[in-house]
Amino acid sequence: MTAVAPAVTVRRLTKRFADSVALAEVSFEATEREFVALLGPSGCGKSTTLRIVSGLIAPTSGSVIVGGRAVDGPVPNAAMVFQTPVLLPWRRTLDNILFTAEMRGEDPARHRVHAHELVALAGLEGFEQSYPHELSGGMQQRVAICRALLMHPGLLLMDEPFGALDVMTRERMGLELQRIWLATRPSVLFVTHSIAEAVLLADRIVVMTARPGRVQTVVAVDLPRPRTMQTLTQVRAVELAATVRAEMEAAP
Repeated sequence: MTAVAPAVTVRRLTKRFADSVALAEVSFEATEREFVALLGPSGCGKSTTLRIVSGLIAPTSGSVIVGGRAVDGPVPNAAMVFQTPVLLPWRRTLDNILFTAEMRGEDPARHRVHAHELVALAGLEGFEQSYPHELSGGMQQRVAICRALLMHPGLLLMDEPFGALDVMTRERMGLELQRIWLATRPSVLFVTHSIAEAVLLADRIVVMTARPGRVQTVVAVDLPRPRTMQTLTQVRAVELAATVRAEMEAAP
């Protein structure tokens, strides 16, 4: 069987700020088309890890390789989705999605067909001309995901994208994300502090310790897809959640 090349390789990543150490010797990999969750308590450096992988900030030491190239600045084939959608309030849905093309100096018209395809994929048909304030929080986040996917990124970085949503909407958005990911299949690094969300979405879960963040363990999620909320009630899913929780509680 041919080995799958890693899309992201993080090696001995350390990040020090003026008054603290956020990350200490963090190492893990994500392979092509894999969905990897970074799970840990608040303040453990999950978001910092994501920003270093994206090239937005530099590590104090260690290295990151994306697509076979060392990261020394913003990664061109990566896109990020934040906890809040950060949509432009004066732009309608379709124009917010096409903004990615403008930011990269490309003609938005060349990407209009793909933008409409993403709108359909995300269940936003009929809302192409809506302003952000006319959309629910979950719909706004779907627009943000479409915007991130517009340029066919090989790597999608998601920083607690559903953290600001209520529980029911968050669950629905997790299922929507799984559906969109199965249709587009970028590699994903997904930051969360929810064990259930990690088990529902991920192929592997990187469990991190409290600050300074270290990798406690990596748990493979061997559940078939597509998954539903009922998947989380299955014996294997309950076992995986218990394993992850035990590892988090055992972490120093």
